Amino acid sequence: MNGEEEFYDAVTGLESDESYEGVSEASFKDAVVFEGVQEGGDTRLQANGVRRHRTALPAPMFSRSNFSVWGILKKFIGLELSKIAMPIVLNEPLSFLQRISEYMEHTYLIHRACTLHNSVERMQAVAAFAVSAVASQWDRTGKPFNPLLGETFELIRESEGYRLISEQVSHHPPISAFHAESLKQDFMFHGSIYPKLKFWGKSVEAEPRGTITLELLRHRESYTWTNPLCCVHNIILGKLWIEQYGTMDIINHSTGDRCVLNFKPCGMFGKELHRVEGYIQDRSKRKCSVLYGKWTECIWSVDPQEYEAHRKAERKGGREARKHKQEEVGVEENEEADDMPEVQETVAVVPGSTLLWRITPRPAHSAEMYNFTSFAVSLNELEGGMEGFLAPTDCRLRPDIRAMEKGDIDMASMEKERLEDKQRAARKERAKDEEEWSTRWFRSGTNPCTGSQDWLYTGGYFDRHYTDCPDIY
Repeated sequence: MNGEEEFYDAVTGLESDESYEGVSEASFKDAVVFEGVQEGGDTRLQANGVRRHRTALPAPMFSRSNFSVWGILKKFIGLELSKIAMPIVLNEPLSFLQRISEYMEHTYLIHRACTLHNSVERMQAVAAFAVSAVASQWDRTGKPFNPLLGETFELIRESEGYRLISEQVSHHPPISAFHAESLKQDFMFHGSIYPKLKFWGKSVEAEPRGTITLELLRHRESYTWTNPLCCVHNIILGKLWIEQYGTMDIINHSTGDRCVLNFKPCGMFGKELHRVEGYIQDRSKRKCSVLYGKWTECIWSVDPQEYEAHRKAERKGGREARKHKQEEVGVEENEEADDMPEVQETVAVVPGSTLLWRITPRPAHSAEMYNFTSFAVSLNELEGGMEGFLAPTDCRLRPDIRAMEKGDIDMASMEKERLEDKQRAARKERAKDEEEWSTRWFRSGTNPCTGSQDWLYTGGYFDRHYTDCPDIY
């Protein structure tokens, strides 16, 4: 197989009394919400009227302990992995489009930002949301399935007041576009992600290229940022563990406020593992607030002066204790595996701090379900009646993911190979006819905030007219 043939794995239109400048009509002109009715008429409503989603996968996770990828990856150290067909045993039963939708787990933080009158407080809520959006990565060492070209995923959560549509808009390079919007026209959240994967011998580093944009419509504010890098350690030998590192720069393009968050790398003794620290400054570069915590646990805010005073006292009191501890422990280099440092679960709270966000506890049996959150467990749920309602390109209908979720790895592998062959054949046919691929729900355009190239939602998905959707499964 030559390089050209390599396969990369790949709600309601509500009326409003108010209108907002810069809001595309396409965002709110759609119609119809799927209520999730089960066979036999069971609407699965709880006593409070909120729909109840499933709490477990159909089958537990299989063991990866007897599988080694060294023979596959050893030739690709330092290279980008986009075109390498990875064995299915390394996957988790979700598409990358579904993984993107996990950004929405803590949407209440966006709703909170919409209600606040102070721009610094809104930035605090937005920053907390940006951190929470990557929190589901914790211990998620399985690789999501790479979407097929034209694959889509929709998510409607009426109880949380939003709906989302995403589409795989490009195959080489692989680009996933998404658009989420409030059912009450309070916000729009959108972006396009171009993940770059590199193998470094003992670890795989994922760089989620692409700009994420959040628009608070009632405040006429737009925020943009990019996510930090994610690294999976011990991909060849030892216990897999994850860290995220890099700078997240959140800009309010309307007020000039900026939040700079540093996702700290583990460090030699593991003290900084999972830690996040940063600040909010106004357009005059005056620090208004300090944010700190862990992306796996919580984020707090505090006055900058109180934070600095606390840090000085902490450094003074802990200097001798740290020196004594280092002399006892010493430093040993492990050439076989990057041992995960002992995690300090508790964030030391600075007096006067305000809690902005705390992670939702995972289900007790999460380790048996690919370390999924409760939110992730519900994403591939296929309820009675949905097949006739969803777009035929929705990844809930992907047979390889469905088979893996049910624990049938052999069937999942065969279906994955079949889909690869089908997409490859379709690409050759287009090339023969000199036909360009046409996206269905997004178009290439310019991000109005950054001026950079982006993929913008064209509207119409929730009208439920899917007769011209491609046959990709």
